[in-house]
This record gives sequence, structure tokens and C-alpha cells, in this order.
Amino acid sequence: MVSPSLAKIAYHTLQQGKSIAGLAHKSVSTKLMERYLQDKNSSDFPLSPDVFNKLRKSMNTLQEIDWLEAENGIYPKAQLFEAPWIEWAKKYPLVWLDMPLTWNRRKESKTRDIPKNINRKQYPDYYLQNFHHQTDGYLSKHSAELYDIQVEILFNGTADSMRRRVLSPLINGLKFFNNRNKDELKVLDVATGTGRTLQQIRSALPEVELFGLDLSSSYLKQASKYLSRREGEIVQLAKGNAEEMNYKSNEMNGITCVFLLHELPPKARQNVINECFRLIEPGGVFVLADSIQLSDSPEFKVVMDNFHKVFHEPYYKDYINDDINKRLKNAGFINISAQSHFMTRVWTAYKPTPEKY
Repeated sequence: MVSPSLAKIAYHTLQQGKSIAGLAHKSVSTKLMERYLQDKNSSDFPLSPDVFNKLRKSMNTLQEIDWLEAENGIYPKAQLFEAPWIEWAKKYPLVWLDMPLTWNRRKESKTRDIPKNINRKQYPDYYLQNFHHQTDGYLSKHSAELYDIQVEILFNGTADSMRRRVLSPLINGLKFFNNRNKDELKVLDVATGTGRTLQQIRSALPEVELFGLDLSSSYLKQASKYLSRREGEIVQLAKGNAEEMNYKSNEMNGITCVFLLHELPPKARQNVINECFRLIEPGGVFVLADSIQLSDSPEFKVVMDNFHKVFHEPYYKDYINDDINKRLKNAGFINISAQSHFMTRVWTAYKPTPEKY
């Protein structure tokens, strides 16, 4: 039996540390929230030992896949350890300071508490709210600066591992264009947020031309700041609504979209998928990552049912019952496949070439 390498031990130790830190944070914050809201059931998240063990097993499987794909060269092992630790350490006290504001919005059911200086005409109505009850929704520098550390805590340090699940299907999908130089290929990340998925793609595909689109100028500024501090070619960032993107038809060879669909109402969900189909060149690949659903992960039903209750996720209940395969087919995609990794479901779909229409 081959002993694990020091790098593998370091990786698993890091992931275990992040998991423990996330659980500890949530345990303490939950007790404080119960006192603040004066309701012991306000954060009720009942998990049986069986469900908890299944979650832990699923998380361990995710970490094994994450390590194996790095070891097989899908992406550099350095990605496994990439995190702005000093920056997060500085921001962590701000997370605690922000919590009473979040709890108050939850207590008073304030879901439209967004900055007054926002031009509401620039955004669809479904976007103008406090997803997760977070301060300013997605519409301020404050929100953008805290987002990554908040997501890391939410998923017990597995957020980046789940994002990386788009890399292998993206790389495999782009092989259709192997007759071209890598620098001729274009990949777009839709709803790029703070740019973490884009950086992962840039690290794995350093020669490919990359684009990132988001509806929040605050998050795009954070993405620009984050990406500019790291090695790699310039990423072209643009502000826009994913339902109607300002790119030419058939312009992209691959498109990724991570953690967006569950925050969209059904019609917008289909519009985004349709728009991605329009932008992809025939033969190109669409890789979509979002929350697991009831159909593929019924054993985690209690987790999904409680997610939209504990957090303000107005479209999540509809999403977990939605047929994403059908939506992809309705848009025109073929060769659709999907896999679940812990709390994330990843779909891979292709735009048919003319002879397959």
C-alpha cells in the first residue's frame, strides 16, 4: 500500500480544518441568533445521525475527487491551497459585526432592504432583494467583500472544491476544438461574482481567452481586484443581465455558470439557458453547476427543505423541483449528463453541430 504524499496529507488536513472552523462558527452564531430572536426554533435544522453521516461521506468523496483531479493534472495542485487567508482573517470580524443586521432582517422579514442609491431600472425585480438576508443583497462593496468568506463558512470550506467540478467537463468539452490553437478559444463564466471560478479556469486553461459577466458592478470590481493580484492573462469582465448578454451568437467555445439558477425565477432560468445556447459555437460545451435537487439527492431532502427557510432564497423551493435536463433540451442542447458532488449538481451539455440538427 502506497503511503499518501505530504501534499495530500496537507490538503486533507486543510480541508478538515476549514470544516471544523465552519461548523464551530455556525454552532456559536446559531446560539447567538436564537438568543437575539428569542426563538429556539428560529434556526432549527434537524439532521438525523444517518443524514449527518451521509453528508460527511459525500463531503469526503468530494475531497477525494478534488485531490485526484489535481493529481491527474486537470488543474494545478496549487489550486487546492489557494485562498486569501490574510484578507479573510481581516474580514472575519466584519462577518460577526454584520450578523445582527442579518438577523434583524430575518426577524422583521425585510427582504427588499437594499441601498437607496441603486438605480432600480438597471436590474430585474427579482434581483432587488437580500438573498441570504445579506446586507445590501449583491449591490454593494460591503456585500462583495464579505461574500467569499461567508460562502466558505456556509459550505464548511468546500465551496472552491465544488466550483472546481466544472473544470474537468469544460476541458473535455473543449477537445472538440483541438484543431485550433488554445489562444483562439473563448470561455465565458456567467454570473461570475467575485471571480473565483474564473481564476480556477484561468489556472487550468492559461492560454484560453476568458470572459466574465455579472449583473453587480460591486462584485465585478471585487473580481477585478481579485484576478489582477494573481498570475495569468487578462480576463475581460462585463456588466450585464445573463438573460440577454451582449455577445455575438456562436462566439463562445465554452460557457460555465456556477450557483446562479437557484436564485432565478423559472422564466429567467430558462432565458439564461437559452441565451447560453445562443452564444455557444456548434460543438461547444455548457457546464452548469448549482445546488443538488430532490430528484438526484432525496437523502438530503431535509437539508434542502430547510435551506430556503433559514436563508432568504425565494426561488430555491421551485428550483429543487425543477427539471434542468428538460430546460437544457428545450434550449437545444444535446448529450446532457449530470453528476452530484456533495451539495452541488453539475450538468454538462453540448450545442449540436449542423449535421446533428
